[in-house]
Amino acid sequence: MLGLAAEQLRADMNRLLSLLFHQGVLDEQFLQLQQLQDESSPNFVSEVVNIYFHESEKLLRNLRTFLMDREFSDYKKIGMHLNQFMGSSSSIGAKRVRNVCVAFRAASEQNNRAGCLRALEVLEHEYSYLKNKLHELFQIEQQRVLAAGVRYPIQHNNNNNN
Repeated sequence: MLGLAAEQLRADMNRLLSLLFHQGVLDEQFLQLQQLQDESSPNFVSEVVNIYFHESEKLLRNLRTFLMDREFSDYKKIGMHLNQFMGSSSSIGAKRVRNVCVAFRAASEQNNRAGCLRALEVLEHEYSYLKNKLHELFQIEQQRVLAAGVRYPIQHNNNNNN
């Protein structure tokens, strides 16, 4: 019974991942990240992604602070933050976030404040969507691990009782 629950959760994870790939939210780099996870580091992907979230939120706050300052004119600083955001997004396979950063950087290179503000809104939206979906994925993964893991001690105990 518990094995069926784990298999259903695995199917749910696969459907969610398929959707995220189909929507262009994630790319193959996310799969490569998953391949680095093994029994010795079972939470590797979620740990890496949580570091990404932490750093990204700082970058988003800084970008918003820069653009809310009417006197701000150092668009090179925005470009530096966006380069960092693009690099970290690429490293976890956050394709749509990375693509929005590219467009945002183009607006910053033209010192286009209105374009930067629009791009920031799109970036915040894409980032929020990514974060929500990856949290959903990690929750399903935790449930799957629990459902799969509960079964083994029961079998192990039954073997000891025989």
